[in-house]
Amino acid sequence: MASDRDPFLNPFTDPDRRAIWEMLVPRDIDAFVNADWDAVAQDFVAANFAGISGNFQPDPQGFTLAFPTLETYRREWLRQAQEFGAARDAGAFAGDPRNGIFAATRLEEIEIDGDAAMVRKKFDGHLAKADGGSERMNWQTLYVCRREDGRWKIAGFLGYLPYRAQ
Repeated sequence: MASDRDPFLNPFTDPDRRAIWEMLVPRDIDAFVNADWDAVAQDFVAANFAGISGNFQPDPQGFTLAFPTLETYRREWLRQAQEFGAARDAGAFAGDPRNGIFAATRLEEIEIDGDAAMVRKKFDGHLAKADGGSERMNWQTLYVCRREDGRWKIAGFLGYLPYRAQ
């Protein structure tokens, strides 16, 4: 997807949306690339957290309660981050895959109502592989965020949803 936007530049001017973007884009990407859960652990509301996986299915009938607790999500997040890191360390990617993740990430819609927010994060791009191929990134996640003690946190999400760029 060609774009003139700077993927590293926070597009928001108001403090709430800027904070949410910082949490869900650079902090999340950097933590994932480094398999550093501690860098994002405080970004979650642990009580009553739930993550639903759309399993890349267009029909909600195929969605599952994949992460009934923050701990189940943390384990899967770490598994994926460590797998990604091992592939990177083995030379599977051409160049810095962090840049490719940033370039594929779009977070341009944040709806805020009081201390709650719904955030749409989309991925549409490719990570260049060392063998000349690429790994497709193409899905979206809807986050529910809450402001707690003056800080935005992730209360839950509906992720791994199909995404078609317009």
